[in-house]
Amino acid sequence: MTYSIIIPVYNRPDEIKELLESLALQTFTDFEIIVVEDGSTETCDSIVGQYKQSLSIKYYFKENSGPGASRNFGVGKASGAFFIFLDSDCLLPPNYLDQINQHLNKDGLQAFGGPDKAHPSFTNIQKAINYAMTSFFTTGGIRGGKKKLDKFQPRSFNMGISRNVFETVGGFSSLHPGEDPDLSYRIIKSGFKTGLISEGFVYHKRRIDFSKFYNQVHKFGIARTILMKWHPESFKIVYALPSIFLIVLFCLLGLSVYWGWMVLPVVSGGLILFIDALLKTKNLTVAILGVIASIIQITGYGSGFLIGIWHLHLLRKDEKSVFPNMFFNSN
Repeated sequence: MTYSIIIPVYNRPDEIKELLESLALQTFTDFEIIVVEDGSTETCDSIVGQYKQSLSIKYYFKENSGPGASRNFGVGKASGAFFIFLDSDCLLPPNYLDQINQHLNKDGLQAFGGPDKAHPSFTNIQKAINYAMTSFFTTGGIRGGKKKLDKFQPRSFNMGISRNVFETVGGFSSLHPGEDPDLSYRIIKSGFKTGLISEGFVYHKRRIDFSKFYNQVHKFGIARTILMKWHPESFKIVYALPSIFLIVLFCLLGLSVYWGWMVLPVVSGGLILFIDALLKTKNLTVAILGVIASIIQITGYGSGFLIGIWHLHLLRKDEKSVFPNMFFNSN
C-alpha cells in the first residue's frame, strides 16, 4: 500500500524540522510527504529543502484558511492510496509507519486513529498537559486508547483515511477545532471499517503554556456542542462530565464558606489526580503540574461546553453567527 503523509504547518519551521527528522528515521520507507504551508509568515521551505534528498517530499504554500482546508489541499496533491494526517508538533518513533502498515494490511481498516504520548525530552509543562489530555479523570479515556472509533475519535494529529473513504465523505470541514471528530462521525455513518491502532502512537509536543492551553480546551468544549448539533446521535454523558464537575465544584466551594468540611471532596479529588499523575509520570514536579493542567482542562472545557449548550441547544442560535472564531472563511 502506498502512503501520503500530509502535514499542515503554520509559523512553525523548527517543529517541522523535528518531525521530518523522525520521518527520515522510519524503518518503513514507502511513503511520500506533503507539507502544506498555511499562509505562514515564518515559512519552512528552506527546512523542507534540507530533506529533498533523503525523503520523497513536496512543499506547497497557500493562503491561510485553517488546518482542515490545508489537509484537503494536501490530499489534492497526494498520490498515495492511503492518507496519514500528522500535526507539525508531533514526533514519530522509528517503527510508527511499520506498525501502521502491518495493522492496515492485517485488519483491513479503511480509517484509523492513533494515540499520543509524551516524549522523555518534553518539558515538564508539556508532560503535564499530555497527562491532562489523556487521563481518564479529565477526558473519560476518549483519547487514551479506546478500541472503538465511536468512543475513540481519531484526532488529526495522528489519523489515517483511505483515498476512497476521504473522497466519499468529503474531507475536513471549516470548523476548528473539531473538524477531525466531525470527519470521524461522517466516516462512521458511511459504514466504513474503522479502528484504533494502539501501537501507532506519536509523541505530541503541544508547545503551549497554561494560558494557551485554557483557551484551547475552552474551544474544545464549544466545538463539542457544535458537533452535538450536527451529529445528535454522537452525544455521550462523558462529554458533559467536566461541566457537571465544574458546577459541583463551585457549589462545594460556595458552601464551604458556611460549612468548612464541604471543601473535603475538592481536596480529595485533587489528591486522587495527584496520585494518578504521579503513578503515570513518575515525576513529582510533573504530577503537581499535572493537577494544575487537569483543573485547567476541566474548567476550560466545562465552561466552553456550558456556553455552547446555552447558545446552540437552549437558545437555538446559529453556530457560525455566535462563534465565528470557530470557523475559517474558506475550506
